[in-house]
Amino acid sequence: MRLDRRTLLTGLAATPLGGCGGLPRMAMPSLPFMGTEPVEQKPWGTLPDGQTVTMFTLTNAKGSQARVMTWGGILQSLKVPDRDGHMAEVVLGLDALADYIERSRNFGSTVGRYAGRIEGGRFELDGREVQLDVGSGPHSTHGGPVGFAKRNWLGRPDLTDEGPGVVLTLVSADGDQGFPGQLTISVTYRLTHDDRLILDYLALTDRATVLNPTNHSYFNLSGDPERLILDHDLQIEADAFAAYAPDKIVTGALTPVAGTPFDFRTAKPIGRDLFEANEQLRIGGGYDHSFAVRGQGLRRAGRLSDGFSGRSLEVWTTEPALHVYTANPVEMIGRGGVPYHPHCGVALETQHYQNSPNRPQFPTTILRPGETFTSRTEFRFSAS
Repeated sequence: MRLDRRTLLTGLAATPLGGCGGLPRMAMPSLPFMGTEPVEQKPWGTLPDGQTVTMFTLTNAKGSQARVMTWGGILQSLKVPDRDGHMAEVVLGLDALADYIERSRNFGSTVGRYAGRIEGGRFELDGREVQLDVGSGPHSTHGGPVGFAKRNWLGRPDLTDEGPGVVLTLVSADGDQGFPGQLTISVTYRLTHDDRLILDYLALTDRATVLNPTNHSYFNLSGDPERLILDHDLQIEADAFAAYAPDKIVTGALTPVAGTPFDFRTAKPIGRDLFEANEQLRIGGGYDHSFAVRGQGLRRAGRLSDGFSGRSLEVWTTEPALHVYTANPVEMIGRGGVPYHPHCGVALETQHYQNSPNRPQFPTTILRPGETFTSRTEFRFSAS
């Protein structure tokens, strides 16, 4: 079952901001999925305010596995087979809830209300200026100091013929981080039996607002995060990218990729042009840019592949842009005590463009009462 408009309106409208109660645990059938229940849920820690964080483990018929937790709507783990059928971790992560709270770089998190930067934390909506919370910086970033990635979502199992899933839901109050309107949002993670990880977003508001959620997982298809992703081949279905001004705010211009390090129309190693003397690479500290995906509707945005393991990942989305971030400044200890260094992973974030509320030439991110926001992203895995 997928959350629809009526479910959100009737079942969740009264849920308090950030609450973790309210949705019942569903009874799940017992199926022979590699000796494992298709959806398991267990407590995974307690927040300082006493709320319990739940971890959902999804296992498909092939034995691939995704772990999703209610804190931050985070994809904490994803294991898929290589060319020899060996399962290994393909997303970066941390070992404990405290690590995610204290030192996360948005590993696997659900980002919102607005992914990326909004200039000065200000924009005009229906003739009035909206001022967002900006924290310690000059701009609103990833939804504010306490955005969706720092909330404990409601979670419940969701099993269909396609594969096991979990539905996460959050109610964000009117004025939350400065954003207008009470927003009710769900994201459904589903691990299908053919190794697609599907993310379905659905949202409603009672007042005009802006919305741009995404998932911030860092992929490393080698299965070994000590191997950098510089030799991963990346191909992107884009002829242009959103350029930055010197302060790393998008200018509103879509710059052709031809003749630049941003030309991924034909697959090439991520590291081939990453260190070129290029002003956009200098501003971003590497690749940290949104690419204008060709076409409309659910279509392929790009493909990532790793010759070492044989794994490949196709990204399909309904969103207008694919934001590529090569973990440029990451330097920390990650899951299992493994050191994470710059370029240990690559984020492939399906979303709208940054600062769209101040750039009318970009597709609108406005959501109004009576409208339903929907978005789908599929990460399609294979190995050869």
